[in-house]
Order: sequence, then structure tokens, then C-alpha cells
Amino acid sequence: MKSFERLVLSYLKDITDPLLDPLQFAYRANRSVDDAVNMAFHFILQHLDSPGSYARILFVDFSSAFNAIIPALLRDKLFQLNHISTGSPQGCVLSPLLFSLYTNGCTSGHQSVKLLKFADDTTLIGLISDGDESAYRGEMDHLVSGCSMNNLELNSLKTVEMIVDFRKDPAPLPPVILCDSLVTSVESFRFLGTTITKEFKWEQNIRSLAKKAQQRIYFLRQLKKFLLPVKMLVNFYTAIIESILTSSITVWFAAATATDKANLQRVIHSAEKVIGCSLPSLQELYVSRSRRRAADPSHPGNELFWSLPSGKRLRSIRTRTSHHKHSFFPTAVSLLNKFLVL
Repeated sequence: MKSFERLVLSYLKDITDPLLDPLQFAYRANRSVDDAVNMAFHFILQHLDSPGSYARILFVDFSSAFNAIIPALLRDKLFQLNHISTGSPQGCVLSPLLFSLYTNGCTSGHQSVKLLKFADDTTLIGLISDGDESAYRGEMDHLVSGCSMNNLELNSLKTVEMIVDFRKDPAPLPPVILCDSLVTSVESFRFLGTTITKEFKWEQNIRSLAKKAQQRIYFLRQLKKFLLPVKMLVNFYTAIIESILTSSITVWFAAATATDKANLQRVIHSAEKVIGCSLPSLQELYVSRSRRRAADPSHPGNELFWSLPSGKRLRSIRTRTSHHKHSFFPTAVSLLNKFLVL
């Protein structure tokens, strides 16, 4: 059955991709959680360049999201017949894409509020200026009513909020009430697999990556004892160790401290000693991923990679704060200009 679902999935992806919300990052060609997090950070840090501004990020949790889909409503969206009474089974290959289509109309109608989605992971970002939160709270009410209309149950107890505020001595902010429940404000959160903090520091996330990757060096050594060829050892390293070291690398690499980068690079050196050959460095992997995103015309952030009239360089992104300067898009543009890569 799942093999058949994959065939249908491939067909649906081809015909629905142009219709999907550009801020829905799941099941899109050349999209990953990195892109969702980078776009969220770009919206926030660009806004925080303005004096007297701050951001509120609502990480929304749904209760059994896929099981809540009403086929009659999905049918109206897809013009397909209804065969089951309720839900899209958990574990179904099609469930995430069907949920993305089911919630495709759930978007923000205000320029200062962004609604990012990765399948059922939904994040509402309020870009607040002069203390006016009316748009943010209005979009929150709109999200609640939209969920009610589509049989989606918000889990207010697991929904949390993070406030990003770099102002000096900011006044306490009013709490958020969602479905008659007080939303918990958190200092850090695991956002699409990446641990972020309200200060946008990366030590906690990088320590976790280094620890996981170092643990897997043991298995690489065990395979070496079985005299596996170098090519197979490299394949194992790429799939099991490098994939961890580079998890969301475009998000944190530019802002990471030299010490944190050295800790991760040390894991790569350990793997090189075991395998007996050179491996791509963190810098090389970061550059490779930056090039890939700059070359993708369909990427939501592609307009930020704007070529100058000469066609030889990209236009630099203006930044006013160090947080924005060391985020992905400004750093990637600067890096690509340095290497003259377009």
C-alpha cells in the first residue's frame, strides 16, 4: 500500500507545488527545515534592526493533526472523492502532504505577522513596533477560528511562545491567552530540530550536535576493524556523522563561536584518522549549501541574492545589528561575493 502511496505522492507533488503557500516548506523540491528556520530568522532579525522593536514567536502544537482532517473539506480542496469518515492515518505516506494542502489557506493577512509551516509544525511570528501587538493578536484569533472551522484542535498546553527583545531594560510584556489558557513563555525551544534561544546563541545546539556525532565515531571504528573499503567508510561517515554535524548548518554556522566550530571540526578530524582520507570541512559544507540556495530561483529568499548590474557580484544586504549581520542571508551574500560565486 505504501508503495502505491509513494506513486500518488509523486504525482500530487508535481501538480500541487505551484499552488502551495510559499511559506509552507514541507514536501517542496529543494526545501528543508533549514530554509524554514532561516526565513523565520530573516523576518525577525531584519525587523529587529529597527529601534524600539521586538518579536513574539508562537510555536503552535496541534492534537493529532493528521487524524483531524475532514475528508469532505479536503475533497473540496482537491476535488477528489471521500472514502473515509475522518482523518488521514498517522504513518500514512500521504498524510503530511494532505495536511499541507488541507491547511494551505491558513496564511497571515498582515505584513507584520508571518505564518510559517512545515507540514503540521506551525509558527506564528509577530513583528512588533511601538508596542502595537494588535496585528499579532488578531492573526492569533484568526488562526484559532480557522482551526475550529477545519476541525483542528490546538493544544494550548503544549503551545509555547518565545519573546525576542534586544532593547535595553524592556518593560514586561502582556501574556498571551490561547483558547482560554495562558501560553507559557520559554527561554529556548527546539524549532524544527534546531535548539534556538531568545538571545539567538548557538552553544546549546552545537554541544548537542558534537556529542551525537562523537558517539557515532565508535561505530565508524568498529566498521574499520572489519576492513571495509575506504569508500564504504566515507559513505557511512556522510550518512551517519556528517549529516549530524551539518544539521541546520546554514542557520548557525555564521554566528557560531570559533570554539564551537573547532569542537565540531575536531569530530571531522577524528573521522579522517579512522578512515585514512581527507573529508570536507565545515566551511566547505557551509559554502556548498549557500551556493545551492543562491542558485534556486524558486526559493522564498531568492530575491535577497540580487545580482548587481555587472552580473559579477551580489548586492550586499544592509544590517544594523550584529545578530542580523551574522545570520544566514547577509553572510551568504558576503561569502559568495568573496568567492565570486553566482
